[in-house]
Amino acid sequence: MQTKVLFQDVKSSNFTLSPKRAAFYEISDIIRNAKYKVEDEDLVFYENIDLIYRTLCAILYNFAPMSGHPGGSISSGRIVSSLLFDTMDYDISDPERKDNDLIVYAAGHKAMGLYAMWALRNELLRIADPKLLPEEKFQLRLEDLLGFRRNPSNDTPLFKKFNSKPLDGHPTPLVPFVKIATGASGIGVGGAIGLGLGAMDTFRENPSVINIIEGEGGMTPGRVAEAMAAAATAQLSNVIMHLDWNQASIDSNKVCSENKVPGDYVQWTPAELGYINDWNVIYVDDGFDFKKVLTAQNFAYNNKANKQPTLIVYRTTKGWKYGLEGKSSHGAGHKFASDGYYSTLNEFEEKFKIEMPRFCSSKPIPEAIEKCFYDTLLTVRKVIEGNMDIPKMALEKITFIKDRLNALKRNPHKDVPQADKIYSHDAKNIPSELELKEGQKITLREVLSKTLGYLNKKSNGSILVSSADLYGSTSVKFIGEGFAQGFYNAVLNPDSRLFAGGGICEDGIGAMMTGLSSFSTHIGVASSYAAFVAPLEHISARLHAIGQQARHELTGAPRNTFIMINAHAGIKTGEDGPTHADPQPLQILQGNFPQGALITLTPWSPDEIWPLMIEALNKRPAVLCPFIPRPDETLINRTKLGLPEATAAIKGIYPIIKAAKDHKPYHGTVVIQGNAVASIFVNEVLGEIRERGLNMNVFYVTSMELFSMLDEEERDKIFPPHLAKEAMGMTDFTLPTMHYWIRGEEGLKRTLYSFKKGHYLGSGKAGDVLKEAGMDAKTQIETIMEYAKFMETK
Repeated sequence: MQTKVLFQDVKSSNFTLSPKRAAFYEISDIIRNAKYKVEDEDLVFYENIDLIYRTLCAILYNFAPMSGHPGGSISSGRIVSSLLFDTMDYDISDPERKDNDLIVYAAGHKAMGLYAMWALRNELLRIADPKLLPEEKFQLRLEDLLGFRRNPSNDTPLFKKFNSKPLDGHPTPLVPFVKIATGASGIGVGGAIGLGLGAMDTFRENPSVINIIEGEGGMTPGRVAEAMAAAATAQLSNVIMHLDWNQASIDSNKVCSENKVPGDYVQWTPAELGYINDWNVIYVDDGFDFKKVLTAQNFAYNNKANKQPTLIVYRTTKGWKYGLEGKSSHGAGHKFASDGYYSTLNEFEEKFKIEMPRFCSSKPIPEAIEKCFYDTLLTVRKVIEGNMDIPKMALEKITFIKDRLNALKRNPHKDVPQADKIYSHDAKNIPSELELKEGQKITLREVLSKTLGYLNKKSNGSILVSSADLYGSTSVKFIGEGFAQGFYNAVLNPDSRLFAGGGICEDGIGAMMTGLSSFSTHIGVASSYAAFVAPLEHISARLHAIGQQARHELTGAPRNTFIMINAHAGIKTGEDGPTHADPQPLQILQGNFPQGALITLTPWSPDEIWPLMIEALNKRPAVLCPFIPRPDETLINRTKLGLPEATAAIKGIYPIIKAAKDHKPYHGTVVIQGNAVASIFVNEVLGEIRERGLNMNVFYVTSMELFSMLDEEERDKIFPPHLAKEAMGMTDFTLPTMHYWIRGEEGLKRTLYSFKKGHYLGSGKAGDVLKEAGMDAKTQIETIMEYAKFMETK
């Protein structure tokens, strides 16, 4: 008998989800049972706003030219205009006000829509009451649209005349009211949730609300599910995601399953994904019906009894009324100055009885395109000025919103975190609580975490840490010592400093902790194996660095630091094998960001942690990446060994031995980086070198970035450039990480590094793995002696 026959009568069981704290709502039920009503004159206003907005989107795509994402910008327009002119509480006069509600375009490709809506709002207020607007740098003017997808170096005449903002293809904080850079798939949701965490922990009662604009395609990255799980677990009720469900992506018109038809990419609906992650879900069957959109948003704002985040799913059509719908309008649109483009202007022209300019230059040169672009924008301005009921109602609504915010009296709680207190300590003055004793055995990870724990207490708990189920293993539990035990929960445990980031979720954790840092009252810390955290959080770190650069350009404020702890770093994490004991992570980060944006630290001794961390924090990088091994170290007596004080580490490199300049023979220079090779060298090799009378320089690298930030004169004094041409190296990491220090072909050939033998290393105790790699004490001595002999003959 065939096996399948034995099971042919088995029927599937009924499956039901376990009870959730969250609830599901249909918009029809809310409208039927609510007293909330949208007035007819409001509907007229919003229809006019949407028509002007859609026209601006079409204009932007045409004059970029033919660049951007019109489809999703158009389909989300009614969602955003409802938020800006009705639902949200914010002060248009002060974009930096901490208690403002925020919109985060997690769907960064909808940036065209962000710029169009921001410029439209600004233009309405400029006409109705310009006194309400902030200073010009905190505005996004109609003239700034000339900078859409233009480089800062653009030299077209009107761009220069009006000092237009260069508006990036995806949002950055160069734009007022934008707090994080978004666009890399899935990062925006996690970043926005991090902002929500910062707002919740700053205000606690009645926090500012973070509104996330996303599409169903943007929900498919795994990091989004990670972040959604974390937000619901922490009960961040001040986070509302507005999901523009248009079913279209770059390549598909059927992203999700719907009406029993399988999706091309995923087999859930957005509502299902939200609800299974314990988010309240409101389903709006028509995302173009302003009554339904406004009702759903107001219900979400006023219905937070269960203290869960909320997802509003609006069913829409990508490219609605644009002439191209679905995937064909995702990152594409009508050809420049084509009949298709002009057809998108028809509704605007008919409604307002005006004709838009046609491009008539014989040559589509940049200056001519810009002139027609500006003439077209001026036509939009003329329409608004000629229909004063629109700007007057916009003024009335924005004024009411500001007054409503003031009436809320959102005040930070009495023990509000103060991250600024972290950036003012003395790297050379180690607190008594953190002093270490000679002979003491302790891990660098414990010293690092206790250092951050000390700073946490001094700053009213401004540090929240999230780890990939490794709070004890990577020792970051010490960061939360002295605060409430257990994991953070906005309702049940708001004083804890340990944030459960969804579990083993380095990807989502990076996005959330960078978002937390961006709120500026906190420092977000992420921790995991360096093998995982460096590659998985690289995108979050990069976007955070981009965002902080833009924020500085706009406000002049220093960067807000995010700390990525690369724990269990290097090959001393031997028993876990090559999947975990990875020498590659430093190469991913070191030297790969603009100067000052990211700092890596590679201390080898526990007493170097405080000075390095404080020196790096005082530099205010966007990203700080300490690399910390797993095993414990015995604290040495640096004076007895002839080593400089641990505070010498703050220069990025320091001499373990200095050669006598005029003494012959001269045996060259060795540069060391990494705890494993350094601890072997200091404890087993250093004495041997001295006994053999080698006249050589030996340097230890603690931070390439700290060294590169010194002025040239000091760099040349500490590590003269000619030494790099002769030096060989020894590193826990990969050969490219030594290229800054080792510039000669002979030195690179002699350098010891983890992959020198051409393969990944096996498992085992640290000593065994180092022996396999050829970086044990015996091999170090042999290699150094061969190099010394070579240098004698030069």
